[in-house]
Amino acid sequence: METRNLIYTALGATTLLLYTCLYTVDQRERAILFKFREIVDADIQPGLHFRLPFINTVSKFPAQIQTFTSNSERFLTGEKKYVMVDFFVKWRIQDFSAFYRSTGGGRIGDAENRLEQIMKDGLRNEFSRRTIEEALVAERDNIMHGLEGKANEIAKQLGIEIIDVRVSKIDFPDTVSDSVYQRMRSERQRVAQEFRSGGQREAEKIKAIADREATVIMAEA
Repeated sequence: METRNLIYTALGATTLLLYTCLYTVDQRERAILFKFREIVDADIQPGLHFRLPFINTVSKFPAQIQTFTSNSERFLTGEKKYVMVDFFVKWRIQDFSAFYRSTGGGRIGDAENRLEQIMKDGLRNEFSRRTIEEALVAERDNIMHGLEGKANEIAKQLGIEIIDVRVSKIDFPDTVSDSVYQRMRSERQRVAQEFRSGGQREAEKIKAIADREATVIMAEA
């Protein structure tokens, strides 16, 4: 009986030891191994791994692409008009050691806050050099490509790689919307008036030719 209890105790102790020594990393993750809070290995791949209990600790981080979506932000264009911009960023952790150190322990929320500020600073600069029309149509792709390149240079310091940047929506504040609407309406009215004036001139020209031809015909008759 005592022998059986000793066996059960030994099996339990062995199981507990294996449980504390072994850990797994999922396919969608990477891990950092620490020894007394000092980084030993900063890019542990998916699989089953060994650690020393009470000496080594492990932190896991997502390896897949993340998506950060912003709230509407107001930017000033080169025409001194405000636009409301929604954007999103696709990113992933590239350097797990740098990411851990730069975000105070690898907090995703801190990384996205820093990323949001990088994007806002870049967009503010890009919109300030363009008119509303350029921002909406002509230069939109150039804004995104330029912003992605510049933002990646800064994001590397965080251990982050920016995969894609997109403006999902550009709108006007209510006060600006009214003025833009009135300007568009005035422009359409001006174009319509030009068409009417041109049509009236053509009609008078055709009428004058018809009158002249009628006079010639009557004279010959």
